[in-house]
Amino acid sequence: MFKNKVHNGKNNICGEKIFMLRKQAIPKMSQRILAEKLQLVGIDVDKNAIQRIECGKRFVTDIELLALAEIFHVTCDELLSRE
Repeated sequence: MFKNKVHNGKNNICGEKIFMLRKQAIPKMSQRILAEKLQLVGIDVDKNAIQRIECGKRFVTDIELLALAEIFHVTCDELLSRE
């Protein structure tokens, strides 16, 4: 059965960008803190889900993508860019 994956075998495009933005946040943001911020806006994830998103093992829904963009003050397009 075919599974949707990026050319590098990952399940999302935005994981690496989320990792980078989280590490560049001032002060630095842990995976647990990011999960808590998402929970505050109604997205039910834990730090393990954040870890799986960042390493490309988990799909990201459009609702989650929008919430992440708002938390990091970027656009969804920026999270999806391959640069």
